[in-house]
Amino acid sequence: MLDPILYLKVFAVGGLICLIGQVLIITTKITPARILVAFVLAGVLLEGIGVYKYITEFAGAGAIVPIVGFGAAIAKGAIEMGAADGIMGVLAGGLVATAAGIAAAVGFAFVFALIFKPRTKKC
Repeated sequence: MLDPILYLKVFAVGGLICLIGQVLIITTKITPARILVAFVLAGVLLEGIGVYKYITEFAGAGAIVPIVGFGAAIAKGAIEMGAADGIMGVLAGGLVATAAGIAAAVGFAFVFALIFKPRTKKC
């Protein structure tokens, strides 16, 4: 059965993450690329101190899908493989944990590059 409260939590947390990014874009001179990097690092930090798992338990996809979730996945993979395989696990863990998402992004980008004609935006 569908749980409307869960959908509200997912929408609220995912929306809050997007709201923070939009407010940073509008009110500061920070470039979107730097905001993206800050969000990834925030995910790494939150996962590293053990807080992000509680956020994902509360909001599910609302916390996993945004770019903050990508940073948390990198950190989680490094922590888990580091515990099992030492320093090589720390180095490879983030890539192993996010390989499917990265491969999908590259694959879809390639397909769309074949389908659509790239052009520069006219100001």
